[in-house]
Amino acid sequence: MDKVLHNNLKKKKGKLSLSLEVLLISMKLGLTSFGGPIAHLGYFREEYVSRRKWLDEKTYADLVALCQFLPGPASSQVGMGIGFIRAGFLGAISSWLGFTLPSVIVLVLFAYFLKGTSLSETGWLHGLLVVAVAVVVQAVWGMAKNLASDRPRVTVAIVAAILTLIIPSVFSQVGIIIVAGIIGFFWFRSTTDSNSVLIPISFNKKIASILLVLFFVLLGLLPIVRQFTHSNLIALFDGFYRSGALVFGGGHVVLPLLQAEVVPQGWLTANQFLAGYGAAQAVPGPLFTFASYLGMASFGWKGAIVATIAIFLPSFLLIIGALPFWNWLRHSPRFQAALHGINAAVVGILLAALYNPVWTKAIKSPFDFCLALAAFCLLTVWKCPPWIVVVFSAVTGALLSFIS
Repeated sequence: MDKVLHNNLKKKKGKLSLSLEVLLISMKLGLTSFGGPIAHLGYFREEYVSRRKWLDEKTYADLVALCQFLPGPASSQVGMGIGFIRAGFLGAISSWLGFTLPSVIVLVLFAYFLKGTSLSETGWLHGLLVVAVAVVVQAVWGMAKNLASDRPRVTVAIVAAILTLIIPSVFSQVGIIIVAGIIGFFWFRSTTDSNSVLIPISFNKKIASILLVLFFVLLGLLPIVRQFTHSNLIALFDGFYRSGALVFGGGHVVLPLLQAEVVPQGWLTANQFLAGYGAAQAVPGPLFTFASYLGMASFGWKGAIVATIAIFLPSFLLIIGALPFWNWLRHSPRFQAALHGINAAVVGILLAALYNPVWTKAIKSPFDFCLALAAFCLLTVWKCPPWIVVVFSAVTGALLSFIS
C-alpha cells in the first residue's frame, strides 16, 4: 500500500513539474509571439518540435490540422493540445495561461486607463480605429484566397455577407453558419488525407465525449439562463461563450460576433470597441484576448475575468474532447466538405463586418482613407509587424488631429 501511495505521489509531482515547465515555456511564447495565428504556429513549431522534441513533425502537423477544423483560435488550441499531450489537463491549462496572460494584462490595463477618455477628441485613439480597417481588409483578403477560392464558395461568402448586413444580429450569424455547413455537406466535395497520423493520446473516450456534450449543453443552456436571471455577467458569459464556440477561420472572425454582443447592449460604444480592437493588434499572443478588454471596459475586473474564461472555454472543451476522435474526423470527406461551406460563410460575415462597423465608424475623411491605405501597404507589401503598424497609425492620427 505504501509503495502504491509513493508511486502515485511521484506521478503527481512529475505532472506538476511538467506543468510548470509548460507554463514557463508558453509564457515566454506569450510575451514574444507577435504576428497573428500563422506566426504563432511557426513559433510553436520552433519551440516544441525543433528545440524541445516534444512532438515530431507529423504529429505537430496533424494537431494543427485538427485545430484548423475546430472552431476557436487555432494557435491557442494547438498550445492547449501540446500542453495536454505533455502533462494532461493541468498541462493544457498551464499552456493556455502562459500564452494568454501577458496580452490579457496589457489589454485590461489599456481598458482601465481608457475609461473617461473621449475617443472623438483624441487623435491617437482615432488612429486605432483606422488601423482596424487595414487589419480587417488584410484578413478578408487572405481568408478569401484560402477559404473562398472558387465560384460556389465565393457565392456562399457573398450571400452570407448580404444576409449579415440585412439581418444584423448574432443569431442570424449562427443561422448563416449552420446553413452554410449543410450546403457544404451536400454541395462541396472533399478528399481525405491518407498520410495523416494518429495523435498519441491515451485518454478515455467517455470523458472526451462528456466534454463534447458539455460544449453543446452550455451552448444551448446559457441563453435560457440569461433570459431568466437578467444578470449582466451571465449575459456577458453567454455572449462570449457563443462567440468563442462559433468562430471558424481565424481570430479576426470574432470581431462581428463580439460587436453584436456588446455594442447593441450599450455596454460599449462602437468607437470604444474598435479602439480596443486596434490595440489588440499591438500585443503578442492570441487575438481572442480582445475579449478581456471588452469585459474590463464593460464591467470592470469581474467582467474581464468572465469574458476571458467564457471566450476560451469552448476551445478547451473542443480540443480535449476531439483529440481521441481525430482519426475518424480526419478521414471523413463529408465533415471536411461541411467545413468548406462554413469557412466560406465566415469570409462573408467578416466582409460584412469590414463595412459595418469597421469602415463606417473609422473612415470619416480623405485623411482617414489615406492613413488606412498606408497601414494596409505596411502590413501586406512591406510585411511590417502589426504592432509597428498600430503605433504608426496612432502617432499619425495624433499628428493629424494636432494639425487640424
